[in-house]
Amino acid sequence: MVPALLAAVQTTVEAHEFGVLDGLDDRTIAALAPVADEPRLVSRRRDGRQVVMRHAAVEPRLAALLADIDNRGLDLIVLLCTGRFPAWRLRTPFIEPQHVVDRFAEGLATGAPSIGVMLPDPEQVHTFGPVGTRPTRFAAASPYRPEPDAALRAAGRALADTGLIVMHCIGYTEPMRRIVAQESGRPVLLARRLVATAIDLLLA
Repeated sequence: MVPALLAAVQTTVEAHEFGVLDGLDDRTIAALAPVADEPRLVSRRRDGRQVVMRHAAVEPRLAALLADIDNRGLDLIVLLCTGRFPAWRLRTPFIEPQHVVDRFAEGLATGAPSIGVMLPDPEQVHTFGPVGTRPTRFAAASPYRPEPDAALRAAGRALADTGLIVMHCIGYTEPMRRIVAQESGRPVLLARRLVATAIDLLLA
């Protein structure tokens, strides 16, 4: 994910990657799984396996990790997740993709009847909420499952009557975006590309 993101950044940067799952064994990661309809986040482990985690379990781990990174003297911190979190208080300039993606999408969707949002997990639909003030419709297709093309095509068709589609996860790739655009016939925003643009704006 990080090399692909940096390939979309025009500014030359030196990246340091940190993860909330770093150093955790299988049992500990399994204990982070959500129960029933708890708010959840979807990520991928270093070995490629998808992992679904309780938002409430990830939040304190992420807060501690950000506090540590904030003391490392970096020029910019970029959260590689589009989930909603509290307002972090950091000294280092910070990009929170949820805000970047939602504000950009709402600005482009002026006059559109609705915004379509793609998420990795269908259970996220119940707790995600609208994008800005626009009516929001959802479809799910995980970027981390093997052979995701069929699910991406189905999600694109399901959102074909919206004004604009947002692929609301950093894990979605440009080839995935093209599949959804082809199936839906709608403009499709890729969260990863918007984050890359924000990095350029802050570091150029």
